[in-house]
Amino acid sequence: MTPEDIKLFIEIFFELFTFAVLLVGLFGLLIPVFPGLTVMWIATLIYAIVQASMGNMTWVGWLLFVLITLLMIGGNVVDNIIIAKHMLDKNIPWSSILWSFAAGIGVSLIFTPVFGIIASPVGLYLAEWYRLKDKKAAFDNTKAWMTGWGWSLAARFGIGVVMIAFWGVWAYL
Repeated sequence: MTPEDIKLFIEIFFELFTFAVLLVGLFGLLIPVFPGLTVMWIATLIYAIVQASMGNMTWVGWLLFVLITLLMIGGNVVDNIIIAKHMLDKNIPWSSILWSFAAGIGVSLIFTPVFGIIASPVGLYLAEWYRLKDKKAAFDNTKAWMTGWGWSLAARFGIGVVMIAFWGVWAYL
């Protein structure tokens, strides 16, 4: 192999690795407590640092990186706004929400994130059932939280797809 072949192999591997991390971040958004957009942004940050160190960053690359950064920030803010609105509509207290997050994180760490996805709404339901002493009201509040999470997931997933598209334009132009 010539030095050019080795350099080409490393570049292709690095781009495939970056793309793989972007996909992990994108599909990690399915897990309520996983910071998928932030993971995707970190992948593009490392990509930008490596490209800049090799002298391959143009103003277009920097512009796309700034846009990806703004999307990540906006996506994380929108996430909280959408979920908070659905929770506030049902007057769900933060204590119940924290129990939900604790259940999701704890179960994800012990078992797998898939079980964490299930444990989070179950934790909210149990906290609300304990607080309200009413199964139907607890279920309605859990349903509201899940609806908020679903809309939030759709918004963040769409933003993640746009982030990947911007990185693709940046990487292959």
